[in-house]
Amino acid sequence: MGTKMLRVAIFGRPNVGKSTLFNQITGTRKAIVKDQPGVTRDVHYGKADWRSVNFEIFDTAGVTQGGDKVWSKAIREKALAATKTADKVIFVLDGKYGLNPEDKDLTQYVKRLNIPTLVVINKIDQREKNDIGSSEFYELGFDSFMPASFEHKFGIDEILDWIVEGETPNFAPKEENIIRMAVIGKPNAGKSTLVNALLGEDRVVVSPMAGTTIDSVEVPFKRNEQDFILVDTAGLRRNAQRDDHVEHLSAVKAEESVVEADILLLMVDAISGPTHQDSRIVELALTKHRAVILVINKIDLAENKIPRFREGMRKQIEDVFHYYSDIPVVFISAKTMRGVDKLFLTIEKVWKQLNTRISTQNINEFFFSAIRAAPSPSFRGHDIKFFYVTQTKQRPPAFMAFVNEPRGITNAYKRFIVSKIKEHYDLIGIPVRLFPKKRRRGDTKAADVAYGINTKT
Repeated sequence: MGTKMLRVAIFGRPNVGKSTLFNQITGTRKAIVKDQPGVTRDVHYGKADWRSVNFEIFDTAGVTQGGDKVWSKAIREKALAATKTADKVIFVLDGKYGLNPEDKDLTQYVKRLNIPTLVVINKIDQREKNDIGSSEFYELGFDSFMPASFEHKFGIDEILDWIVEGETPNFAPKEENIIRMAVIGKPNAGKSTLVNALLGEDRVVVSPMAGTTIDSVEVPFKRNEQDFILVDTAGLRRNAQRDDHVEHLSAVKAEESVVEADILLLMVDAISGPTHQDSRIVELALTKHRAVILVINKIDLAENKIPRFREGMRKQIEDVFHYYSDIPVVFISAKTMRGVDKLFLTIEKVWKQLNTRISTQNINEFFFSAIRAAPSPSFRGHDIKFFYVTQTKQRPPAFMAFVNEPRGITNAYKRFIVSKIKEHYDLIGIPVRLFPKKRRRGDTKAADVAYGINTKT
């Protein structure tokens, strides 16, 4: 008998962004989406997966007291009934509109369900997210809220992480020892030449096989007994046909490349240097938690034309990618194969870093020594207390820190802790993440015993 599939409901008033969230989760994750027979158009069902967990998600009709003026009573009841069947609920609120009287009614309904609920305030951009601490939404009586902007894909990964937290993987994971990478960059950067270098005559190349999207191709190959898959979203066999179409790399294609790969090789022309478009690709990669290696190509030409080329190029990289100060950089000439061996060594090192596993005891010993050297800031007059830290099962490495008040962990302090972790565990250049989480007695009971933490704190 098969394992029951996790069911997740998206719940809330009309026009708060529920359908956008549904489309983001089922669409950008290459999930299968279909209407179920016999289900009205007001409850839309789909399937998705995240971190090796398959789940069913459904978008309920906007629930309101508006009666026949907005939704019929039958549709309202259908939405409420569907929500009752869920294992987890995502309760969406509108951050731009603010607190609505109907939000209070829906809050009481959600609480009576006694189902694990994530409260998400949509339409909040990155700059506004810290303002939620003083938000009027706290009148609803929830301990915390997650800020998000579904339209701009801000907060989607965090919502997915919450959905699968504590769930057992229910399908066979992908082969862990295969490195998936994508070569991206402007057409004049030498992308096709590098692809040919990666798939050289002395490599074992398997015929291209269809990828997960219609216009995606995955090419497996082997080098020094290491298996690779090269992801090319537009098709490696049709470069000549698509030169005109990729003159301006679209955000959609860039995102497809980012999502499909573990490591991105961003090609930059050594003569022209990195551009704003390159910066946007890297920013996108970081939001998707993908590792990036900056590949500076055509160094044979640049060294002949530009005095003190490498020094000048590193200054450009520092300026353009100022938000990613430790981005790995490799200088090559794809045409002459110069530097390609070093590129592969860098790829293999980054892969090893991406798969780093740190024991719970080790990370806690280091973590608490780090915060003793630089105590966390206070929040509303109270000290922030860290109880326990553990590495999640995500790749790249991510860590969950149980604290008494997650809202007190500022972005600056989070960056400080992450930088210390990266430095100590040789994870420089890897997009490591730290998730502060409110400590609940049940969450860390075993850890409390193991580490002698006072469970009455």
